[in-house]
Amino acid sequence: MTPLPALKALSSLMMLAALWLAGSACAAEMVEVRIGAAHFPPYTVRPEQGADTGLLPQLAEALNQLQAGYRFVLVPTSIPRRFGDFQQGRTDMAIFENPQWGWQQIPHTVVDMGLEDAEIFVAHRQAGRDQHYFDDLKGKRLALFNGYHYAFADFNPDPEYLKKTFRAILSYSHDSNLSMVQRERADIALVTRSYLSDYLKRNPAKGSELLASDRVDQVYHHYALLRPGAPIRAEVFTQLMQRLRDSGELAALFGPYRITVQTPNN
Repeated sequence: MTPLPALKALSSLMMLAALWLAGSACAAEMVEVRIGAAHFPPYTVRPEQGADTGLLPQLAEALNQLQAGYRFVLVPTSIPRRFGDFQQGRTDMAIFENPQWGWQQIPHTVVDMGLEDAEIFVAHRQAGRDQHYFDDLKGKRLALFNGYHYAFADFNPDPEYLKKTFRAILSYSHDSNLSMVQRERADIALVTRSYLSDYLKRNPAKGSELLASDRVDQVYHHYALLRPGAPIRAEVFTQLMQRLRDSGELAALFGPYRITVQTPNN
């Protein structure tokens, strides 16, 4: 006869083994969805070292906490490289995108995320300078983010075209562009409303130095783009986003950045 302590020990081991097997089975059933993470602050911020930060990692974590069927992971990419990564299957989704931003010839399925931001103009605040300063861009030096698609330039991101046509100064840093405006090395910088909001939170003293435009270059109505054969269907992702919207998590995440949460048009 097996002693009672031994039976208890055996029972505990069997329970642990069952839990381990159950966890392994759940992990095996979880489907990985790879999201391209290109430097697009404040949505994705690529630090010199360490993991990406910003709104995209927070959204991925919220989606992972919401359910157990899919595991959303970030795959580092870049603004120009994201198209190839998507087409070649290295990423399954591109988030915070717009089909007009170079995706026209690339097969994809669109999901309206129900999130809206805007690109605005920012100048150095000076005596006598008001909103009329933004009426005409002709002859003004524009500080732009290299690779971005701007409505005033008919969404043409070609650096030479922007330099020749709009006296553009191109960089890979919105902070640098705003700094150039403050030092009058550029006349106008274009940034998202969400980025300017985040910048002023980090640099509250700069608020009195900058004049933001009422004029909007473009409205960023954000979409998620799914490649053909992606491991998650558009309908499923739409449902997950709706659950986050209904719970108030989307508003809590994006509201502080002046990104509006709307009813999507799916």
